[in-house]
Amino acid sequence: MHALLSPESGLIGLFAASFIASTLVPLSSEAVLFGYLRVFPDHAAAALGFATLGNTLGGMTTYLLGRLVPERTQARLDPRALRWLRRHGAPVTFFAWLPIVGDGLALGAGWLRIAWLDALVFMAIGRFARYLAIAEGAML
Repeated sequence: MHALLSPESGLIGLFAASFIASTLVPLSSEAVLFGYLRVFPDHAAAALGFATLGNTLGGMTTYLLGRLVPERTQARLDPRALRWLRRHGAPVTFFAWLPIVGDGLALGAGWLRIAWLDALVFMAIGRFARYLAIAEGAML
């Protein structure tokens, strides 16, 4: 198996899977990270970095799409996510990695014009924390 997959090519695949998983495409980047760390445990720091970067950039892509949503489409956005975002602002994007509501949080943050740098920081911290928990489980 190692001959077919190098640590470097695996990191590229992990980045791509993490980016794609943060969109509406159903893909488990956690499973990809877990598998990568089982094969290449010595590359945990790089794997965490690539997974977090890919997933955060994907989340920010959804944020950007939210900025492009016309105001009249508010009724189609998740009202719970919008309520949270209006009340608490960028810190709520920490939870943008969650299934089901996460995409709504990222999209809503863009639609509400929450400061992009604040959203980026909170999204990255939340995604890193999730991947760190997965990595710790993989390293047992």
